[in-house]
Amino acid sequence: MPARSKARKRALELLFEAEQRGLDLGDLLEARVAAPTTQHPLPGYTVEVVRGVLDRWDDIDEVLTTYSHGWSLERMPSVDRAALRIGTWEIVWNDLVPDAVAIAEAVALVQGMSTDESPRFVNGLLARVAEIKPTLV
Repeated sequence: MPARSKARKRALELLFEAEQRGLDLGDLLEARVAAPTTQHPLPGYTVEVVRGVLDRWDDIDEVLTTYSHGWSLERMPSVDRAALRIGTWEIVWNDLVPDAVAIAEAVALVQGMSTDESPRFVNGLLARVAEIKPTLV
């Protein structure tokens, strides 16, 4: 697995853990940076992604709520929600990642960790986000 893919997976795990445990994501990130739970520190790109999502949290959720027809954020599986937040941040606010890569990576994150319908849902919603990106920036 390429380094950035691993970093995205770690970011997804942090978003998911914070939500499931009712923790503040920023506090969890800082705790993991200060004292990693594995023998390897968090990858730099993981930290960048989580901080980016945190900085744009309200904007990201507004985009997802607006363009996710028939699914409220609360109704989405937690893994999908985390992957969509990461993908939306990469598409809209990270110019270094091509939109197609951000979409493919988000789809890959949910493939083995969520429902059978999740990859198609995540792909469709993030494709829409990429389409309307010029109106969001």
